[in-house]
Amino acid sequence: MKEEICKWIAKKLVNVSEQEVITVMEIPPEDYMGDFALPCFSFAKVLHKNPAGIAQELNTSLEDVQEELGIEKSEAVNGYLNIFMKRDKYVEYWINKIKSPDFGLKKTGTGKTICMDYSSPNIAKNFHVGHLRTTVIGNSLYRIYKKLGFHVVRINHLGDWGTQFGKLIVAYKKWSDEETVKEKGIEELLRIYVKFNTEAEKDPELLSQARNWFVKMEQNDEEAIGIWNWFKEISLKEYSRVYDLLGITFDSYAGESFYRDKVPALVEELKSKGLLKKSQGADIVDLSEYDMPPCLITKSDGSSIYHSRDIAAVLYRKETYHFDRCIYVTGMEQSLHFKQVFKAIEVMGYNWADTLIHVPYGLVSLEGAKLSTRSGNIIYAEDILNESIERAFQAIQDKNPDLKEKEQTAEKIGIGAVIFHDLFNQRIKNVDFSWEAVLSFDGTTGPYVQYTYARARSIMRKNSKEADYENIDFHALTEDMGYALIKALSGYEEAVKKAAERYEPSVIARFLVTVAVAFNKFYHECPILQAEESTKQARIVLTDLAQRVILDACGLLGMACPEEM
Repeated sequence: MKEEICKWIAKKLVNVSEQEVITVMEIPPEDYMGDFALPCFSFAKVLHKNPAGIAQELNTSLEDVQEELGIEKSEAVNGYLNIFMKRDKYVEYWINKIKSPDFGLKKTGTGKTICMDYSSPNIAKNFHVGHLRTTVIGNSLYRIYKKLGFHVVRINHLGDWGTQFGKLIVAYKKWSDEETVKEKGIEELLRIYVKFNTEAEKDPELLSQARNWFVKMEQNDEEAIGIWNWFKEISLKEYSRVYDLLGITFDSYAGESFYRDKVPALVEELKSKGLLKKSQGADIVDLSEYDMPPCLITKSDGSSIYHSRDIAAVLYRKETYHFDRCIYVTGMEQSLHFKQVFKAIEVMGYNWADTLIHVPYGLVSLEGAKLSTRSGNIIYAEDILNESIERAFQAIQDKNPDLKEKEQTAEKIGIGAVIFHDLFNQRIKNVDFSWEAVLSFDGTTGPYVQYTYARARSIMRKNSKEADYENIDFHALTEDMGYALIKALSGYEEAVKKAAERYEPSVIARFLVTVAVAFNKFYHECPILQAEESTKQARIVLTDLAQRVILDACGLLGMACPEEM
């Protein structure tokens, strides 16, 4: 409908393309402004007319084709052309479109592969709230691209190599023992890691010892590799509990250590292309002409580093998966690192370097202080999830103690609350972690959206028969609240498209709130089960469509929806 109107407008505006009209056409924020609005300001220069005059001319011309285009009326207001559709035609069009199993889905990714690098915690450290951000953002983007038809390879690029493991080995030998680590697991590894950093400030010799142990790891020293493998197994066991709670799995856990034997080949390639230079004993790729610091390939002791392992990983993934895009979901503070890695790939002569995408997100702080494992200023993801589940369970006990499957429902609500809180705001924004905000069950929250779904499901259960899509009285859905709900639902396809284009799950989360608000207004102001039969059946169809779309959209965020709350 929008395209037909835009096509007509483009014919009326000389030297303005249909695509230009489509681009600026808006859906107004308020119903009294119409179903569509065309701001005419961008056409003023090319048409040599003022925006108000353009809007008025279009409004006058539309009078002859209103019936043909399904328009009830139009008006020119302050440089805008506001268009009101014939409600029954609009309702019929969108009901038929939304009921399709493919609604919200345009198979733009068919035959294409995306590698998604996300979560990627450092082993031997607790999975904290910062890791939770990359995990839920990455998981949502994976679900969005999968819906669009892409083949998505989920990669958990574990931080399982580097000098920090030399530090851990020194700390283990000095301040711990096998029995304590077996008993306390990652809690003990974190304790000795924090202690190492505290002691190293007083005794720099500890850092030298740590570097020596990491060199041993690089040389496959049996003792060093044995301790490292043990710490890795402890970590993966811990992380699997969090992933199980979130319902998240990966296709690959190939971490930094997987690529260490691929760095020598990278070094040789860089040498053969004349790109490797010496700087203070280290091997670098000079990026000064791109206004970037050098990309470090090997340290002066010959050991690999983040840059070289990440470049080796990119080359391996391209060769293995033949990706069309490789997306990295990491903190904004790593932006320079990825610019260097991507630029190194480019100067190596790979013309697909522009398919490497860094999707940054804002920092997580704790009451204004930056989270830091070294200082021990952290909140564990598992604690957040379990606390949220417990609070959801208590809310059920207080408000609906006879609810069946209380534990399972509390888990869906609690985890949904945490996920939705993170994804509702734009990912680039910094987050100051607050228990009160995360675990709130009021306002624009995950539980509010889930409750809307449960309310719609309750209506469907109480109805004596399935929604009848063959005999719909479309006019029964032209009153304000039903019409507003249909308009809200109609935005799903556009929301999925924008979320994918912008790497922004918040588009889906905000769409869900819009639908939930519209459905609850419809529910309160339009009797459903008590209405006259043809109106009742039309409203049952709309209720069915609402619960379908909410369930599907929540799935794209990684949230489950309980049938009852």
